[in-house]
Amino acid sequence: MRVLKVLKEKSITNLMVYGIGQGFNLVTPLLVAPYLISVCGEDGFGKISTGLAISFLLIVIIDYGSDITGVKEVAVNRENKQKLEKIVVTTYIAKALLVTMVLAFMSALYITVPYFSKEKDLYLLALPILIGQFINPTWVFQGVENFKWITILNILSKVIYVVGVFCFIKNSNDYIYANLWWGLGMIIANTIAFLYLKNHYQISFKATSFKEVKEYLKDNFSIFTSQAVLSLQMYSPVILVKLFMGDAAAGIYAIVERIVVMFRTYILLFFNYVFPRVCYLLDTNAKKAIRFWKLFNGANFIFIAIAMLLLFVLSIPVITYFKAESVNEISDLLRLGTVIPLTFALSVPLKQLVLGWNYNRQYTRITMIMVIVNLTGIIAVMPFYKLQGVLVTFIVTEFVTGLLFLGVIKNRLKQAD
Repeated sequence: MRVLKVLKEKSITNLMVYGIGQGFNLVTPLLVAPYLISVCGEDGFGKISTGLAISFLLIVIIDYGSDITGVKEVAVNRENKQKLEKIVVTTYIAKALLVTMVLAFMSALYITVPYFSKEKDLYLLALPILIGQFINPTWVFQGVENFKWITILNILSKVIYVVGVFCFIKNSNDYIYANLWWGLGMIIANTIAFLYLKNHYQISFKATSFKEVKEYLKDNFSIFTSQAVLSLQMYSPVILVKLFMGDAAAGIYAIVERIVVMFRTYILLFFNYVFPRVCYLLDTNAKKAIRFWKLFNGANFIFIAIAMLLLFVLSIPVITYFKAESVNEISDLLRLGTVIPLTFALSVPLKQLVLGWNYNRQYTRITMIMVIVNLTGIIAVMPFYKLQGVLVTFIVTEFVTGLLFLGVIKNRLKQAD
């Protein structure tokens, strides 16, 4: 009866709408990757993936924790128009300062540092991704649970990206434009969504002060640091593989990563969907929050487990679809990689409660320590165990991270259950 009652709630409708957009978001890389590999080769695909990974690392600076604390603040203050407006305006002004500094610094770095200047066109053409992320109002829509607009901007941005790749990348030298189209799609879609946000919620950019922007940067530094370190764990491995093993190895790793990351990204998107509601309920009714948390995250784990079993069994046909040359080698790596989403599906729900109960210091400490352990482990094992060592290191550190999160919240969890 409880399940039937939950199914009638608005949250299920929101989940369906959100799922359509995120499903499109997740499938897009699978549509584009085989084409990019066939046109640009595994080397070119490795370069594209490295450029994209660097952009995703820099996105964390632009977000500056707004994807966590911003969502939470909007969710809690959604009924207070004045407070909501101040949160939005203060965050955007802070992000404007950050994106300006990052664009200036990275442009100079790409042009002057030899490691980057050899591929400066690739890296410079990826900078629009950062501009698109600055404009991105998804964090506000998540907080107010406006999943329709999240779906609209996700679909529109990926349609522009897919059309750009298939229409304009025609030979191996065109790999430098792949990430440009990702950025252009973000800029166009996010600008339309931002204009809707500004008009619908009547946002005035006079609703804050320099002092409040300064306080925002100071208050969010801790969560930003933890997110930056976590981003290093997610996106730096392909950069390290390129650095130590070359573009071809980076291309092979990127194929496996692209498949695994699809599920890992899905789990993070599911986190983004559930997190505002969990925060809101923890603030009003802890027992109801835990019931909601168990139901949705439990069902999600079952889905991930079934999906990973299918992926393990069908690894060779999946890799064949990507038109890669080393099918057997990559399929073996993929089978090992199927364990990563399972560990992620355990740690991320625990992260929801750690942050929802305001254990920000503990979250930051655990995240920083485990990411340092992870990256150190990758560098240590790569010369001996190659790409298999990279994947095993991910599995072990993610599992330990989940155990540490559980240790932080276990007493609160018992009280609320």
